[in-house]
Amino acid sequence: MACAAHGRHRRPAGEHAFAHKGSASMHSPPDYDWDDLRHFLAVARHGSTLAAAPVLGVDPSTVNRRVRELEKRLQAVLFRREPSGYTLTELGRSLLPCAEQVEQAAQAVTQHLGAWARSLAGVVRLTCPEPMVPRLTQSGLLDRFHARHPAIRVEFVVSDRYLSLARGDVDVALRSGDTEEADVVGRKIADSLWAVYASRDYVARQGRPESVQALAGHALVSLDDSMASHRAAVWLRQVAPAGQVVARNNSVLGLLYAVKSGIGIAPLPTALGDAEPQLVRVLGPVPELTRIWRILAHRDMRRTPAVAAFFDFMLDELPQLRPIFTG
Repeated sequence: MACAAHGRHRRPAGEHAFAHKGSASMHSPPDYDWDDLRHFLAVARHGSTLAAAPVLGVDPSTVNRRVRELEKRLQAVLFRREPSGYTLTELGRSLLPCAEQVEQAAQAVTQHLGAWARSLAGVVRLTCPEPMVPRLTQSGLLDRFHARHPAIRVEFVVSDRYLSLARGDVDVALRSGDTEEADVVGRKIADSLWAVYASRDYVARQGRPESVQALAGHALVSLDDSMASHRAAVWLRQVAPAGQVVARNNSVLGLLYAVKSGIGIAPLPTALGDAEPQLVRVLGPVPELTRIWRILAHRDMRRTPAVAAFFDFMLDELPQLRPIFTG
């Protein structure tokens, strides 16, 4: 089934309709609402209204109501409701790629309007890990950028949730590791190195591990369950499965503060650990924790005047960026 052209919110008259064979609505094309399609896509991707609700930021009953409203408009059933979850019907499967095209078109409109507004305002919204904010501001890097581009303002956006370049949550990201977002472009700016650190007080009291295997005999600080998939938490579980974890934190900054307190030892980015005079690097860098720092932007945002100016400035400053992010 061919996909129809996209309207802003409701399908214009004369556009191709999606309906059951034999339905009277074949002669009167049904209306649809993009917001209902968003709910349809979320349920199709996540398998239930319960799983789709947090993605959409609403409760499951709202998701269920919006999907049923779409089915009522189309006079068709899009999902089979089963105890194990929601399964697409034949019509639902045929509608899915068309709905995804509408989603992409809506995102393109949002990206275009957002890029236009921000290029006029001269604001670049930058996200990076919280510990990097003071390192960037204290380095003089942003002062040099503002001296070169006084009409452009850099605004940090730091959040516990993932900030998407594709959705337009931010304009530029400084991130370590890989990204799975589509249509994102970037360049390497530094290496992300990690090592194991302890406070000088801890070393005086408990000594220092002479090998990775010796970590199991020391008090350890790790990340909590909300960050269980973080590479530092995974590595620590692998090398010291029987080790005694005396404290857990929900951020890398929390790890740093815990190690500085002398309660235990933990892997930390070398950029942070080496900058603390009361800390000692006891092991590492750890090869398994090495990643790449990149500067990233959505392909469309990369072309806007303000973002292009900031992106190109950062690439010009690579020699100054590397010690900020690597240590």
